[in-house]
Amino acid sequence: MASLKALKLRISSIKSTQKITKAMKMVAAAKLRRSQEAAEAARPYSERMAAVMASLGSRITVGPESPKLLAGTGADQTYLLVVVTSERGLAGGFNTNIVRMARKRADELIAQGKTVKLLLAGRKGRAAFIRTHRDMILDTLDLVHGKAQLFADAQVIAQQVIDRFNKHEFDIAELFFSRFRSALVQEPTTVQLIPAALPVAKTAEPVVAAGGPPPAAIEYEPDEESILADLLPRNLAVQIFRAMLENQASFFGAQMTAMDNATRNAGDIITRLTIVYNRTRQAAITTELIEIIAGAESL
Repeated sequence: MASLKALKLRISSIKSTQKITKAMKMVAAAKLRRSQEAAEAARPYSERMAAVMASLGSRITVGPESPKLLAGTGADQTYLLVVVTSERGLAGGFNTNIVRMARKRADELIAQGKTVKLLLAGRKGRAAFIRTHRDMILDTLDLVHGKAQLFADAQVIAQQVIDRFNKHEFDIAELFFSRFRSALVQEPTTVQLIPAALPVAKTAEPVVAAGGPPPAAIEYEPDEESILADLLPRNLAVQIFRAMLENQASFFGAQMTAMDNATRNAGDIITRLTIVYNRTRQAAITTELIEIIAGAESL
């Protein structure tokens, strides 16, 4: 059985750890609120842009003359997986879930005879893939802005993807990140970046009130393909930026939950060790009393 001094030191150490995890939980909760607001604010713009892209895409026939970011290369031999993770850990299985999904996708493509390349944003993803898929990593990017995600970071990633696509280094690009649902639920998600996976445009006719004006006809100037050629690179950056915001909110939600669980577990361990300490101390006192009584009776 551990000595009283060892038990006391261990209890003191766990109490210090509990203070740290509790403080980290409070910090994560404060950052989660701001990150959640940023992610939710970005959703309408991202969804509206996707709707505009879908409307434009429904008016053209994808062919050799279409923008390459929309039409693709016509092949599906080489895949680029863009994996967005966090810069820090202590968030439970947050990064592990994203890496697991990307790794499973990479293994599936390799089994099909495809070539897979990786572009990693975030230190935790880099550390995980270096151990298993080092030879597939093209580049790694650190998201150094810890307080807030910047659109400039998304533009850097998007520009690198576009540059590599223009150099014919891959045919299809897919993005992996974690979509924020709540502080307790973060959903690993994959989105196809290139060729652009445009949502289906709504074809339902708008409802017109009796006696009201007819629905306005939309005319594009210049033509739809020219507008798409200008919007596709920006849409790519917007989708990556939204993924980064969703990822950051998910990270702080996962970290808050992990630190809350760690704080509770530390409290349980302290309670159990305190009981052991009190029993050990009581046994030591009882032993001393028995020795004193036995010594007095022997005199």
